[in-house]
Amino acid sequence: MGLFSKSPQEKADIAAMKAADKKLNDNSDREFKAGIRHETPEYQRLNKAANEAAAKVSRWHGGTKRR
Repeated sequence: MGLFSKSPQEKADIAAMKAADKKLNDNSDREFKAGIRHETPEYQRLNKAANEAAAKVSRWHGGTKRR
């Protein structure tokens, strides 16, 4: 593998992070259009899932994992 190659697991983690972010953003857009301006339980659930997914991805690839 090269210096910047990603393992299959890293690729899967990045895809999961992007999917979780999309779900969170789609929900936020729906709630905003509905006039909801506070954090709903659904928003909090999706935010937690997005944060957990980001913790598995290195900062180099947009996540929050330090190593």
